[in-house]
Amino acid sequence: MPIGILKMRDKTLETGKKTYIMGILNMTPDSFSDGGMYNTLDKGIERALKMIQDGADMIDIGGESSRPGYTPVSAEEELKRIMPIVKNLCSNTETIVSIDTMKSNVAEECLKIGAHIINDIWGLQRDHDMARVVADYGAGIVIMHNKDVAEYDDVVKEVIKFLEKSIDIALKAGIKNENIMVDPGIGFGKNLEHNLTLMKRLDELKCLGLPILLGTSRKSMIGKVLNLDVGERVEGTAATVSVGIVKGADIVRVHDVKEMHRVAMMTDAIVR
Repeated sequence: MPIGILKMRDKTLETGKKTYIMGILNMTPDSFSDGGMYNTLDKGIERALKMIQDGADMIDIGGESSRPGYTPVSAEEELKRIMPIVKNLCSNTETIVSIDTMKSNVAEECLKIGAHIINDIWGLQRDHDMARVVADYGAGIVIMHNKDVAEYDDVVKEVIKFLEKSIDIALKAGIKNENIMVDPGIGFGKNLEHNLTLMKRLDELKCLGLPILLGTSRKSMIGKVLNLDVGERVEGTAATVSVGIVKGADIVRVHDVKEMHRVAMMTDAIVR
């Protein structure tokens, strides 16, 4: 796989050499998989440090659930949930800190205290000030595809078209190519068939020339195929992570860091 450079403020990663692991930290009471399990500062820090120990290269912190049917929260509430843990990790660890938010004011407050990446589930197309904020701080940006209605003529072509528009927004705002990652948005505005098609044709996203981030961990796609509850989807997640790497994923966003780190290392040994 071609070697590239990914920059996130003062952090730099070489893509292509290995698969990077993004550990998920939900500081929310209502996330689909682990809502309420880590939403105090002590529990959040303990969870983050365990994920780093288990092989996470970066921690993605969210203060608002994005599951289907989620209840939106104010920027003030979102910041109240995540600022203490962001401040702690940025001050006391060397790990790359990512913020899972679609609000530019939340993003800016977290970047002010040292966060490195903004993970925007609407790919800079919902909050029109997000691109400027990311550019101002030289932060990394995860541009994800999303859609309100799960209807497509060709899901892969439409995802690529959406991402091309988002990349254009980013570049015009002053974000550099080396700061951008793309995410097909598995489970967001897509049914089972759409998700499986995107997994099968993930390598088509390479036409964008940017690192691919894949987030399939414990998602309903796995539950529907295997008929398993959210807590029993580790093997299904492993299959999607391995196939995703074979198809070109550079970063995988996961709950089960220790297990998926091992899956990624084994897959890398074969394909890289």
